[in-house]
Amino acid sequence: MTDDQTTIDPPAEEEQTLDEARIRLIAQAIDDEDAPAVDALLEPLHDADIADLLEQLDEDDRRALLRLWSGTIDGEILSELDESLREEVIEDLPPEDVAEAVRELDTDDLVDLIENIEDGDRADAIMEALDDSDRIAVELALGFPEYSAGRLMQREVVTAPSHWTVEQVTRHIQAMDAGDLPQQFYHVVLIDPRHRPVGYVTLGRILSSSPDTPLADIEEDSFRTFEATDPESEVAYAFNQYHLISAPVVDEADRLLGIITIDDAIRILDEEAEEDILRLAGVDSEESLSNRTVDVVRRRFPWLFVNLVTAILASLVIAQFEDVLTQIVALAVLMPIVASMGGNAGTQSLTVAVRALATRDLTGANVLRVIRREVVGGAINGLAFAVIMGIVGIVWFGEPMLGLVIAVAMVINLAVAGLAGVGVPVLLQKIGVDPALASGAFVTTVTDVVGFFAFLGLAAMWML
Repeated sequence: MTDDQTTIDPPAEEEQTLDEARIRLIAQAIDDEDAPAVDALLEPLHDADIADLLEQLDEDDRRALLRLWSGTIDGEILSELDESLREEVIEDLPPEDVAEAVRELDTDDLVDLIENIEDGDRADAIMEALDDSDRIAVELALGFPEYSAGRLMQREVVTAPSHWTVEQVTRHIQAMDAGDLPQQFYHVVLIDPRHRPVGYVTLGRILSSSPDTPLADIEEDSFRTFEATDPESEVAYAFNQYHLISAPVVDEADRLLGIITIDDAIRILDEEAEEDILRLAGVDSEESLSNRTVDVVRRRFPWLFVNLVTAILASLVIAQFEDVLTQIVALAVLMPIVASMGGNAGTQSLTVAVRALATRDLTGANVLRVIRREVVGGAINGLAFAVIMGIVGIVWFGEPMLGLVIAVAMVINLAVAGLAGVGVPVLLQKIGVDPALASGAFVTTVTDVVGFFAFLGLAAMWML
């Protein structure tokens, strides 16, 4: 440290979270090239917090941090990193550090890490660093379809024959090598002589039962299996719907391949929820704060172009009523209100519908009821706002007929917004298009076109 550098005191020892104060101190330590301060500030942090810190730093500061920090990036930090940043961090690490880090991971985390590395040579180098058993497990998992249960499962499973007692399985677990045990597990899977899972028992029931209790007597009712080719979204839904903690994965012959645990299911649910939120705004689901500017431009341009095309369509409707607008200038002042109210109402219905489709609450059995509810609700809201805007039109412009025109147009557009908000995503899902990704532009177009057409059309009929 140079003479003009100030000593950086880390936050109090009991404060071990990555808050803004700690981030500022870390940034200052990086600027000062103060390696001891960096070590002191990072030492109490959880692996997930260190991953968040790396994501918040820019590229230069990130590399400086890795150079100054005497600690190492372990497997848990790599698994917590955003996918778009993980490969960049791996490139900045010495090969021996990467090899040591990946050996600590369970096979499900290894698969998640390797399948997202675009550099084939680097992925091969990581595979070479693995133990033979882990490498074979990862290769088998990568042989399953992307986003399937086979990619999500971990191979480390504690099993026992279904006829064993509590004492036998306890001795079996105690005799196992620590390297063969999963880092975390909740169930002992019961298997038959053909290695097919037939049930499972929680560790809590094993510990609380007498030694001579048969395992078959304390099985869990929640037991269910997944095939390795099942989509991971189906797995995550089942975990959430049936409150599962873990579940075995089987092959075509129902033989045990591995197990999926609740932490992986929660991660998938979180990713799907985040993906829906981003796609509703027309943003690529892989975009994050660590993306480069060129990547942001490339991913957002297509949907901005779609929005431009739909905006032109709405403008064409307006162009058909050019004479009306020329004669009644007040229409141009009030016209955006009708479109804006319809767009907002449509977005509300759309958001509810897309989420309901994702959670399978909106199905063919209740879709007509939901559409009817949204249309009637939109019409009632439209009537309320119609009264308000009718009064505004009369008071503002002194034209009772103008107030009536905007009132009727408001009712029509809000009713149509409810119809489009539910109908568009349902229709898109039926034709195989992601409703979260494509619905927004179409719903906005419908409400704009209908709003402009109703408002200007009624004005042309009643005021000219």
